[in-house]
Amino acid sequence: MRSWSGVIVSLCLCFGSGYTERVLGHSGFVSPSPKGHRFLSQRKGWRSSTLKGRTLGTDDEGVSFRPTVWSEFASLAKETGGVNLGQGFPNWRPPKFVRDAGVEAIQGPYMNNQYTRTAGLTPLVEFLAAKYSNHLASEGEHRTIDGEKEVAITVGASQGLYITMLSVLRPGDEVILFEPFFNLYEGQIKCAGATAKFVPMKFAEVSKESSQGGSVSGEWQLDVEALRSAITPLTRLIVLNTPMNPTGKVFTREELEAVAEVVRENPDVLVLSDEVYKFMIYTDEDDEDPEANVNTPVGHIHFASLPGMWDRTITVSSAGKTFSVTGWQVGWVVGPERFLAPIQLRLPFMQFCACTPMQQALVKVLEQALQPYAGEKSYYTWLRKAYAQRKAFLAQALENAGLTTVRGDGGFFMIADISNIEVPQKYLEESTDACPEMTRDWAFCRFLAIECGVVALPCSAFFSEKNKATGKNLVRFAFCKTSPTLQEAAKRLLKLRDFRKPDAPPLPPAGDLPPVEDHEDM
Repeated sequence: MRSWSGVIVSLCLCFGSGYTERVLGHSGFVSPSPKGHRFLSQRKGWRSSTLKGRTLGTDDEGVSFRPTVWSEFASLAKETGGVNLGQGFPNWRPPKFVRDAGVEAIQGPYMNNQYTRTAGLTPLVEFLAAKYSNHLASEGEHRTIDGEKEVAITVGASQGLYITMLSVLRPGDEVILFEPFFNLYEGQIKCAGATAKFVPMKFAEVSKESSQGGSVSGEWQLDVEALRSAITPLTRLIVLNTPMNPTGKVFTREELEAVAEVVRENPDVLVLSDEVYKFMIYTDEDDEDPEANVNTPVGHIHFASLPGMWDRTITVSSAGKTFSVTGWQVGWVVGPERFLAPIQLRLPFMQFCACTPMQQALVKVLEQALQPYAGEKSYYTWLRKAYAQRKAFLAQALENAGLTTVRGDGGFFMIADISNIEVPQKYLEESTDACPEMTRDWAFCRFLAIECGVVALPCSAFFSEKNKATGKNLVRFAFCKTSPTLQEAAKRLLKLRDFRKPDAPPLPPAGDLPPVEDHEDM
């Protein structure tokens, strides 16, 4: 009989991060054990039990997995009919040129629907190699990436992350995670037999108008000395996610160079750079420059492009977020052959290949994305502007409701500060399978779904157990939604004005919401 751990790992690899979010426990896999990170099937006394109709894995050492933040709030969205701003994927159709490419690939030659090269369809890896040769060239230095040896296609970015960890980590290794973090990472680290070490980001208090609308109450900043202090002889990997999920944090050049300096100081340390949101950065940079390269993500700095970092970095990305096709599950890993060779060797033991017609379609999609689209000079330009509109709209809607936002310049998530909201006591006294010890942010999100009809996610789910309290007043909202969805959410959020704390500053009248345009393809 297959172990639960084997089943879970197989599901993660097959269905990617979205499925992982719904299936894995609060930490992403199993809770910590003082005796190391063995799979459940290897633990003495492992058994299954049922709690409130749900099957849980437990053992005599206190290790368990349980319902998650994703499953709890997906259920609440269904039960309440709430506007779901918790889901991290667009609720519109992909652009027509993307859909057409998919249909054309499926209806094309028979080999488009059969197995292809395990490490990736040759035309796709060659296209990506040329693309990243441009992206990852260091200052004054041209780089030619070999598509056959230095690129691998994976089942979404989530598998790219996991197979990289399996390939570079050994039991007992330590992996640095900047906190808050996407909780998929911690589970994958445990599956690889390594240990996560958490480096909290500094939260700098600021109060100013945001260039994307609304006001911001603070911003996340890298604590370089905390990073240095976390490095030990066991440190093997630093996971870098920019733009960052859940915060929208975009690491500055100065911050990335500081990380690079720490890497140079520690010759055994590598960087795993997760860059799935790189085309969604909202800066004040002028992207109307006719000389600008439409193939280059505006405002994004590839960590591997910094001096000396190509040889120390594995870069992971995907097409799902960029083209609104998260279900296609095509990602990729780019890096030096010494890292990609073991990754390519492991791939056949996970799946023979990522979906062939979707790979074939992406070759055409990536080419067409560089062409003028919807009145903009490229699809990527339109994408940034479309998301910037949504970001500004949600920021103003949250401010109208009495919430301030935490600065985030990328991705499609926004963090709101709920400090001024009085959460009804009955929600604070609840306990759920996914949150046995109720936190304030979790209670607020349950109240928001049940009484206001809007679903968001509690940020304590993105912190380690030790630092969970840091997220007690923070909630994540997704703005990757159509105009009607955001308009309805804005109306419902206004109910929060009735739950403002008595000692909170008085609220001005609700401001006008900025326009949000949906493309006809949506």
